Amino acid sequence: MEGVLVTGTARAGLEGECVRCLGPITDEIEVDLQELYVYDDQQHDPDEDDEVSTLQDDLLDLEPLLRDAVVLALPFQPLCGPDCPGLCPECGARLADDPDHAHEEPVDPRWAVLKEMSEPGAQIHQDDTRQ
Repeated sequence: MEGVLVTGTARAGLEGECVRCLGPITDEIEVDLQELYVYDDQQHDPDEDDEVSTLQDDLLDLEPLLRDAVVLALPFQPLCGPDCPGLCPECGARLADDPDHAHEEPVDPRWAVLKEMSEPGAQIHQDDTRQ
């Protein structure tokens, strides 16, 4: 007879973004709840123990219990799928939409002049002094 024991199951709809591709995610979560709400009496010091839930005028405040249970059950890094390839690191294209996405190999800046010289119509300047 310490108080009221609340036991139950809560379901909530989830909406968010995938951490890899930023695509929308919708899901549903179900959590089990159990909490003891003690009667508000003179023996209990509210400053002494913050973790004890109390009845206030025979009313229960379930919001903190529900919020804590749902937040703790949320995935730390939500994904739209376990094999989500994410975004291209160079241009930001979503790789799930274009799996054959590719870029040309970047040219080393030290060899950029040679590439310019090998292009058709390139002119070589004799007065260039490069070191």
